[in-house]
Amino acid sequence: MRLFAVVLLTLAATTEAFTPSTMLRATSSRLMASSGLRPARKAVSGLRMVSFDVEEVLKEKGIVLPNAAPPAANYVPYVITGKYLFIAGQIPMVNGELKFVGKVPTTYSLEEAYQCARTCGLNILSQAKAACGGDLKKIKKIVKLVGFVSCEPDFYDQPKVINGASDLMAEVFGEAGRHARSAVGVNVLPLNVATEVEAIIELE
Repeated sequence: MRLFAVVLLTLAATTEAFTPSTMLRATSSRLMASSGLRPARKAVSGLRMVSFDVEEVLKEKGIVLPNAAPPAANYVPYVITGKYLFIAGQIPMVNGELKFVGKVPTTYSLEEAYQCARTCGLNILSQAKAACGGDLKKIKKIVKLVGFVSCEPDFYDQPKVINGASDLMAEVFGEAGRHARSAVGVNVLPLNVATEVEAIIELE
């Protein structure tokens, strides 16, 4: 019986040594060794996506950020949890002065509404800068924008309006500024503004 058990164990070890997966691994190792190649390394996470000077980009493009607006009600302008920055809905406020009050397209044309959304985008960058202690290079990725357009029921170009904010992000951050997005038409917005945009941003 003892001899029989030894024979079984020997056969099992031999079978394992010649299974297709084992032979494939051995062949792959021999080929890699003979060619001098090394196995590919795993992708490294946490690499900086914004490697350029964002402030210099703003300066070159003549983009001036407004002062970060204080909250208008019982909320905070932004929250950081983990590596994500959530920015509350930003309206077209420029250094304390409210712009673009009214509806699209009765009060403002599509082109004007686009500029309104861009102004909301500028306020998002101002809040992000405040959240990052003044260093926009801490931004890794613009993850998502959610835009709202105060408009008439027969207006259907909300995506073109919110492009004002989306185009700004791509202009400033390049590929890291490309994001997921929602563009929603609503009956009215706070303070009767034409657009409001909020953001989710990934930080380093």
